[in-house]
Amino acid sequence: MITGRIEAVCVSGSDLLPLPDKRPNRSGIDKKPVAGRVAVHPLGLDGDVQVNRKHHGGEGQAVYAYAQDDAEWWEAELGRELPPGRFGENLRTTGLDLRNAVIGEQWQAGTARFEVTAWRTPCANFARFWGVPDLVRRFTAHGATGAYLRVLQTGDVGSGDLVQVHHRPDHGITVETAFRIVMTQKARLPELTPILPFLADKDRPVLAAKIEKRLAARA
Repeated sequence: MITGRIEAVCVSGSDLLPLPDKRPNRSGIDKKPVAGRVAVHPLGLDGDVQVNRKHHGGEGQAVYAYAQDDAEWWEAELGRELPPGRFGENLRTTGLDLRNAVIGEQWQAGTARFEVTAWRTPCANFARFWGVPDLVRRFTAHGATGAYLRVLQTGDVGSGDLVQVHHRPDHGITVETAFRIVMTQKARLPELTPILPFLADKDRPVLAAKIEKRLAARA
């Protein structure tokens, strides 16, 4: 059994990043660690704000995890500290290779249970938050996206909780593999058919249509 640990649990609370001349004109990306146990609800963590659920949040992106090892790579790359929450993550983890997490694998953490649903696609708000104009390109090239999670069982989590990976689907498609195919290797899109059942409800038909279009072009 693969095990890791939660280093920090982070929520945005009222610390919403202002986005002048944008709609919506704020973002919940600026998250901070919180002490004690945090309740896990079907759509996220208690106290966390998901402003734009068209692109972030919802049932298939209720919680976002980022690995400490990957954060340390970016600290060295940028020459700055990136404490928990700076990736907009809810869970900063150690001991888990999130690049090689399999889409659909299930985690037990605290009294809650999660399912890995997807990669994180970098956006302009992320670049603005860090003040790194070319961050989208660099983040895409590096490929350590972190993992979005669905809540399978509500409960609570806290810093120091063990994370146990209880189940991994046989298809073996990892978070990083799926991300690279979607972003830069579109000829391989049909290979992602097995992950469709695990995607967020809002994302499943979008990827399914892209796969169908690619298959039609091959015929």
